[in-house]
Amino acid sequence: MHIVVCVKQVPDSAQIRVHPVTNTIMRQGVPTIINPYDLFSLEEALRLRDRHGGEVTVVTMGPPMADTALRKCLTFGADRAVLLTDRFFAGSDTLATSYALSFLIAKVTENWGAPDLIFCGKQTIDGDTAQVGPGVAKRLNLLQLTYVAKIESFDFEAREITVQRRAEGGIQILKTKLPCLITMLEGTNDIRRGSIEDALRGARAEIITWSAAQAGIPDLTLCGLRGSPTIVKKVFAPAARDEKAFQIDVADKSPSDISEALIAEIAKRQPALERDLLKGAAGY
Repeated sequence: MHIVVCVKQVPDSAQIRVHPVTNTIMRQGVPTIINPYDLFSLEEALRLRDRHGGEVTVVTMGPPMADTALRKCLTFGADRAVLLTDRFFAGSDTLATSYALSFLIAKVTENWGAPDLIFCGKQTIDGDTAQVGPGVAKRLNLLQLTYVAKIESFDFEAREITVQRRAEGGIQILKTKLPCLITMLEGTNDIRRGSIEDALRGARAEIITWSAAQAGIPDLTLCGLRGSPTIVKKVFAPAARDEKAFQIDVADKSPSDISEALIAEIAKRQPALERDLLKGAAGY
């Protein structure tokens, strides 16, 4: 069995600052980390490998310094790591990123066999779009299971996987055939510490590094800024609100009295909302 895990090195969002004049993110001096959502995917991939055998290949697209994130993945127990880096990828949005990653995974397939599963985090903390995983699945013509909360069962012989998927109405139980792409939700597991042997191996390992040409990407106009239709007009920090939270005092603490007091307070502060609700109720 071969599992591919897509990860991304991102700036630590807890330490990101916004420039007060240009309203752009100040990345200088901000430490980088592995996208936290990707760690849930990596751990799930490692658990499946431990139970059923096989290999886990971790891939990323980014600058040369992204090899730090890949080495960290090796210390957790991944079998190999591949970095796709080239100046043509600078400024890629989700469309251009999924394009490049699809060719990276195709190149991985040529070298180590087609993946039975591809794991991604549900989204990244710097983009928050949740589009790259589905975009890669579409480009590779793979079935996809998004927002997966738990893997219910995995039958490699029958080439079937059953998962719990979080949806707006609750939890869906879905079964599909392999190969497929899965995006994992947060809180589904805890990343392992990794063994001393893996830590030493990760420190010494050679990170396989490919350029756009080596990955076989045919059209560089679809990469980087040239291949990115998304335009970010401005990034800004939300202004602090002057209005403070208020407390409602209710003599009787029963749920019905508290609810009535809360609704009355909302109606007093939002008269337009009250009119719309009454109008909608009358029309219904």
